[in-house]
Amino acid sequence: MTGTTAGRARQAARNNVTILAAARDVFLEDKRAPISAVAERADVGISALYRRYAGKDELLRTLCHEGLRTFIEQAERAGAEPDDWAAFETFMVGVVEADVHSLTVHLAGTFTPTEEMRADAVRANELAVALFERVRPQMRAEAVPADITMMLEMCAAVRIPDQARTAQLRRRYLAVLLDGLRAGGPLPEPPPTIPEINWRWSTPT
Repeated sequence: MTGTTAGRARQAARNNVTILAAARDVFLEDKRAPISAVAERADVGISALYRRYAGKDELLRTLCHEGLRTFIEQAERAGAEPDDWAAFETFMVGVVEADVHSLTVHLAGTFTPTEEMRADAVRANELAVALFERVRPQMRAEAVPADITMMLEMCAAVRIPDQARTAQLRRRYLAVLLDGLRAGGPLPEPPPTIPEINWRWSTPT
């Protein structure tokens, strides 16, 4: 690879990082925003964006797939913890700090998942359930793996204009939720069902 070619490759990689960051911000504000708004926010030409992404559907899919991969990475890293509760807590904190669910929940149903995404989703669920099973003896008897999804969505819903303060508040309420999972009195009402967790992914909107 020549110096010129390598330089272009580095620039393309930088552009992609900028585009994805801009897309995240734009679509968190308005999931119906046009792809041109992403190019404007990223300060790149629309042609540069289209060279990498065929359209909005592909860009949305890429954003959510990146979040799914981050979820898997956090679960795999946490799984190496020898202490069961520390492993589960490390996983939950890592996912919340990576802000995975803000985007995936917001954009659910707005694009068509690929088979690769579906396979990664299965893998992500397997890892999360495995971490849950490790700490099940320390949890309330009524707790189920689906509670993990709801807890992560609750934390993602905490958002104020100050990003640093948002992160602090999410950690605060995650601590409250984790403490609530530990063995104690019975939980009220039935736990969430899988259809209740997955309903938003059924039809693109």
